Amino acid sequence: MPLRLKDVAKKLNVSPATVSLVINNKPGVGKETRQRVLQALAEMGYEPTILQKSALNNSNNKNIRFIIYKKHGLVVSDTPFFSALMEGIDQEARKNGYNLVISYMNEKENREEILRIIEESPLDGIIILATEMRPEDLQEFKKLPVPIVVLDSYFKEEKVDTVIINNIQGAYEATKYLISMGHTEIGYLHSSVWINNFDEREEGFIKALNEHNIKFNKKYVFSLESTLEGSYRDMLKLLESRIELPTACFADNDIIAFGAIKALKEKGVKLAKDISIVGFDDMPFCEMTEPPLTTIRVYKQSMGRLAVKRLIEKINDRSDIVIKMEVATELVERKSVIKI
Repeated sequence: MPLRLKDVAKKLNVSPATVSLVINNKPGVGKETRQRVLQALAEMGYEPTILQKSALNNSNNKNIRFIIYKKHGLVVSDTPFFSALMEGIDQEARKNGYNLVISYMNEKENREEILRIIEESPLDGIIILATEMRPEDLQEFKKLPVPIVVLDSYFKEEKVDTVIINNIQGAYEATKYLISMGHTEIGYLHSSVWINNFDEREEGFIKALNEHNIKFNKKYVFSLESTLEGSYRDMLKLLESRIELPTACFADNDIIAFGAIKALKEKGVKLAKDISIVGFDDMPFCEMTEPPLTTIRVYKQSMGRLAVKRLIEKINDRSDIVIKMEVATELVERKSVIKI
């Protein structure tokens, strides 16, 4: 009878995916768990390859685990934004002699298993992509006996090192730019899905309006799902209900902006003629639209590198000092805003 992954997984109380990673000598499994799986495989008639044994015996003991936490997955997804963050983390980790182990944690599906793997694995520190996290989601991680750095979200009540975007500054600059181009009827393409970053961007948006004595008009706040398909669908429904449009809008991020632009064009509303839009993040495809999208540049790779540098500092000195780092943004002016 052939050896089945699910039989090994059941015996060890791990997932079939974990067994598959070990058999194929892939990263993402801690040394202790990898040893248990290899031993179980051998006992059940599977002979580990020389490559697998060598990788186990010679593995670097300096390990950083990067946890990509998904509460709902409507913001954190396979986009250039998060790929750039990961690239910065990987480059800085390797530069300093650390292995990077990546775990995708889904709140409902594999949370307990990942936490158990973390506790079992040889580990020097953890970086958590906390974009979709709420403060209560962080508590189990704070109990772990290793340094932690939180990336891309800030929790005011939590004593934890953090690297974030200066969201207030970015949204403020975007809105101020629209005002400088003569716009006073300014709308907001606002995510219907909560994350802390979007709250801060709303704060920056309102701050710019208030400083220029422009009323924050709630009828110009358009609630859109934070996915490309979702923002297109929601904007299309709003347009079909014959909403009144402002002359310009700030969008919580580029993905929301692109979904909305697609719906607007479909209904005959021309970008940079009938309406102006500024996005946030500076995704690579911003330059490919017609016209190219004015947006707020986020230094994503730099944020990843800073998170690793801070984590290594904590690994080396175990200081109780907590640091919050905000990375400034930059307005990138293209062609999606007209002067009126």
